[in-house]
Order: sequence, then C-alpha cells, then structure tokens
Amino acid sequence: MSTQAKDTKEVVEGANEVRLLGRVTGEPTSVEMPSGDELVTFRISIDRPDVKAPTRQKVDSVPCSAWTARVRRSAMSWRAGDVVEVCGAVRCRFFQTARGVGSRVEVEVGSAKLIRRAPAA
Repeated sequence: MSTQAKDTKEVVEGANEVRLLGRVTGEPTSVEMPSGDELVTFRISIDRPDVKAPTRQKVDSVPCSAWTARVRRSAMSWRAGDVVEVCGAVRCRFFQTARGVGSRVEVEVGSAKLIRRAPAA
C-alpha cells in the first residue's frame, strides 16, 4: 500500500474550539429547562473583516449558550454593547417543533470574560 493510500485511511481527530471577541447585542436571557437545569443565552456581534465577498453583510451575530454556573453569572451581568470574549465549541441542537424537527447552531460557552463595558446610557 502506498504512503498516500495509508494517509487517506487514517482517522483524523477533529477539533471544535471557538474564540469570539465582540459586542453583546442585547440583554442575556436566563431560561429554566424542563429538566430543572438553567441556561443563559445571548448573542455576540462580530465585525467582518473587509473582504471582497458577494455579500453586503458587515457583521455576524452569533448565538451563544452558557450552562455552567460561573459563566451564567458572568453573562447575566453583561448589557448590550459590552465587549466580551467567549471560548467554547460549536454545537448543533435538534428539537421538536409544531412543524417538525428544528435545529440551531450556537456556541456553547466554556469560559467568558468582560473586556470593556458599554458606555452608560
């Protein structure tokens, strides 16, 4: 077997690591799940670099979820416009809706920190 053939048959380990630095778009929301677990959700808006792409979209708005107590507490202290850094992993969730199966892609946050407060309104 050639070296090239061997290489293509090897198992490649994946990596799912995300680091985002951006602005919180609105007040984080706390939700109690049917299991009793607490979940905090929020969105981060990240400016797109000036790329020559066929889109006029200037920012990406990324949904994030926090399950651990420490990250939930941090996120609940944030307000719209705060600059934050989050690290975690991309998660694809599937759930049942009235119209069938729904899905959502989000960043499950493992660590987070406030970088700069938004100016007081």
